[in-house]
Amino acid sequence: MALYQAPSFEALERLSRSRDADLARRELERPDSIRGRGAQSNRVGRFEKHQRDSFDDGWGSVEPMPMFETIEHIERAKTIITSNDSPDIGFERSINAYRGCEHGCSYCFARPTHAYLGHSAGVDFERDIYVKANAVEALRAELSAKNYRAKPIAMGTNTDPYQPAERTHKLTRGILEVMLETRHPVMITTKSALIVRDLDILTELARSGLVKVAISVTSMDHKLSRKMEPRASSPARRLEAIRLLSEAGIPTAIFASPMIPAINDMELERILDAGKAQGAISAQMILLRLPGEVRDVFREWLLRHFPDRVRHVLSLVRDTRGGRDNDPRFGSRMTGEGPYATLLRQRFEKARERYGLDAKLPPLRADLFEAPTVESAQMSLF
Repeated sequence: MALYQAPSFEALERLSRSRDADLARRELERPDSIRGRGAQSNRVGRFEKHQRDSFDDGWGSVEPMPMFETIEHIERAKTIITSNDSPDIGFERSINAYRGCEHGCSYCFARPTHAYLGHSAGVDFERDIYVKANAVEALRAELSAKNYRAKPIAMGTNTDPYQPAERTHKLTRGILEVMLETRHPVMITTKSALIVRDLDILTELARSGLVKVAISVTSMDHKLSRKMEPRASSPARRLEAIRLLSEAGIPTAIFASPMIPAINDMELERILDAGKAQGAISAQMILLRLPGEVRDVFREWLLRHFPDRVRHVLSLVRDTRGGRDNDPRFGSRMTGEGPYATLLRQRFEKARERYGLDAKLPPLRADLFEAPTVESAQMSLF
């Protein structure tokens, strides 16, 4: 029996242009094998030596295709704090205790990073989750270095710190416990209501001005949200998380991102209004961007769920990126350019002002930091 492998996107796009949506759908992974996933294919990673292509040998499928079950890979990280110097990102340091993300957002900009691990940016990104089992231990070691100087550390920059694996491994909670112990500032971005599990730690951090949180909400429509983010919390639960965080005195923002032309952009004002009603004090927005393999993953997602809008959506995306699928330039990659991007930004600014969300989250304190004590191997003998 031939292995099933999604064809090149060029073939899919030709099918889309011919408006034969039913045939196009059959060229993607079978729905029963990717239930609960955002990506619609699982192409070989771009760094692999061999590529596979599917073909019909005339015999059909002898047995049902197995589902893509989640696989956890345990690894030990040499370091856990990552530094970056991107001028359009509001942080210099970040922590990601997991690699890959089971939430399954088809538009996730981090998908291409899975190719460095020998995996696909498609379904593999959602099912092959790498767990940095020593994340807390590595953090304590780095914070105890004599030359370490505290600066806010962002969590949720590459993969969600509260994705499903966190329920079992509790690495994010362990990291926050170290932050509280050392009085270190931390910023969190998530799509998961699981964050309220750690309300006790976050409340203590907030009392000292050491934490701020952003909850990302992409749609108020539960059906659309489930298509866009198959394993993330529902919109209602995310809004409830904003309420609980705000009531606990934790500075909380609502992120309406990404805004996707002709898919969820019409909900921008509604999202901000709902966030304000639950206690958010600030708001941000990011326009859809499609770096690397994300372009194909997102296009296939459109082909499966919105075959009648593929050409329209992609045309609008290119209008915001100078005629290309992606514009990687600093300064414009988050906001886009052109008439559509300008209008969307104007709508956002007016809505943010109307709902009183134009304030920035308060700055975090870094002067309270106290280095942790790390037991040396020599002392552990006694």
